[in-house]
Amino acid sequence: MKKVIIVMGSDSDLQVMEGAVRTLRSFSVPFDVRIVSAHRTPSAAEELSKTAEEKGAGVIIAAAGKAAHLAGVLAANTILPVIGVPIKSSTMDGMDSLLSTVQMPSGVPVATVAINGAENAALLAVQILAGNEPSLQQALRDYKKEMERKVIEKDENIRKQYTATEE
Repeated sequence: MKKVIIVMGSDSDLQVMEGAVRTLRSFSVPFDVRIVSAHRTPSAAEELSKTAEEKGAGVIIAAAGKAAHLAGVLAANTILPVIGVPIKSSTMDGMDSLLSTVQMPSGVPVATVAINGAENAALLAVQILAGNEPSLQQALRDYKKEMERKVIEKDENIRKQYTATEE
C-alpha cells in the first residue's frame, strides 16, 4: 500500500495535524510526518516533493498557516496528489492560510480542505489510495455506515427527549 506524507510548515501545526495522524492510523494507512518550510527550507521542500513517489508515497498532505505556500511548492515538484490544510493562525482567523492554499495557478492543482481540516485531509487521502486498494474501499464503506448509524442513534435519542406527547 502506498503511504501518505504529512508535511507541516512548523511544529506549531502538529496539534491540528494529529487529527490526520489518528485518521490514517484508524485505516491502517502508513504515513511519514515531516516539518519542512516552504520559506525557511525551500531546498528540503523541493527534495521531499521530488522524491516522494520513489519513496512509496501516493498522496502528500501539506499543512501551513499564514503565507501558506507549502502545498503549492510541493505540488509544483510532483505528480502526486497534494492536499492542503490551511492552519488557523493569529492573523485573519486562518482566511489568509485558506486563500494562500486554495488559490493555485493553472497547472498546479492543490486539493484544499477546511481551515484546520486535518481529519478530512486524511479521509481524502484514504479515498485517493482506495482506488487501488480493495481493503481501503471496504474500510471506507464501513466508516460511512458507522457515521450513518451514529446519526440515526442521535436522532432517535433527541426525538425521544423532545417529542411532545399528548395527554
